[in-house]
Amino acid sequence: MRRDGRGRGAGAAAAVAFVCALGVPAVPGPAYAAPGEPEPTPGGTGGGASGGGRLEKVRSEVDGLYRQAESATDAYNLAREKQTRQEKSIVRIARAVVKAQQEMAGLRERAGALARAQYRGGGLPPEARVLLGDDPGDVLDGFTLARKGEKAARGLMNRLERTQAALDRYAESASEEWERLDRSRAKKAAARAEITEKLARARRLESRLEAKERDRMRQLQEERDRASQAKWLKTGILRDVGGRSSSVGRRAIDFATAQIGKSYVWGAVGPDAYDCSGLTQRAWASAGRAIPRTSQEQWRLLPKVDTARMRPGDLVIYFKDASHVGMYVGDGAIVHAPRPGRPITLAGAGSMPILGVVRPDGS
Repeated sequence: MRRDGRGRGAGAAAAVAFVCALGVPAVPGPAYAAPGEPEPTPGGTGGGASGGGRLEKVRSEVDGLYRQAESATDAYNLAREKQTRQEKSIVRIARAVVKAQQEMAGLRERAGALARAQYRGGGLPPEARVLLGDDPGDVLDGFTLARKGEKAARGLMNRLERTQAALDRYAESASEEWERLDRSRAKKAAARAEITEKLARARRLESRLEAKERDRMRQLQEERDRASQAKWLKTGILRDVGGRSSSVGRRAIDFATAQIGKSYVWGAVGPDAYDCSGLTQRAWASAGRAIPRTSQEQWRLLPKVDTARMRPGDLVIYFKDASHVGMYVGDGAIVHAPRPGRPITLAGAGSMPILGVVRPDGS
């Protein structure tokens, strides 16, 4: 058996590969429907179609609600990231405005001093005062000084105009950033409301089940995960996937697997809890690579590689909306933060529908 990665990540991956080869799910995760599943009995103990159908319906609805909440979490994370950037931009603009206002005050003071000096000279321009002088040498020197004074005055007025124009631009930019900030805040609030509502509905549905029904529903989820992983493995994918992780990839794996057992919390980026993309972002940050915050942005912006060419450390993006992500650790396994109520864990890489694979180090 290969040992891809290093340390805890490699050992865990090997263990999961052995489990997957036996057809047993490593951990529960989002569902991927498989045909021919056995129906549970009424009350969740196996047997009758009506009870099994009800549990399957609840399982499907609960899973759908968690999936919708995860998609909304991506929207929330993106809006929050944009809000942070916009707040920083507004602070930079404000500092630039203060600097420009200070410069403007100094320029106006100089312009005022120039005007007062002209007033004390009887209101005559420098050239006229020079021509009224008696000494020809003074006239020549005066012309030079007058030209310099005129040039300085023009320069002063030009700087005043440029500084005022800069202030006008800053005011316009600040206004635009405030509008963007308001939109980001609104999107963030809407996503938060959707997440809260979806999670509350899922918990209400689960709370109505007896303990044995909840256990059976978890079994249904595991059976679907197992079927999906088995189907993925039957494609022979692991015969082609055999790349070795890069040195930074190994560091990312070590970080991610060290978080196993910690809680999933939407919007969290550690150190005590994570959501799915928070885990992958922090793992790669620990390896010295900055990657986008959300799974959708990770899919959109990071270099894509063929699934058959993936190697440990790569990120596997799931579902058509790119709403979930896990880190491939080798031997057909990923480490990921599944959903609320489930800890960070290892899972079969094929236990969910794969959208594609991205490589944060791009090498």
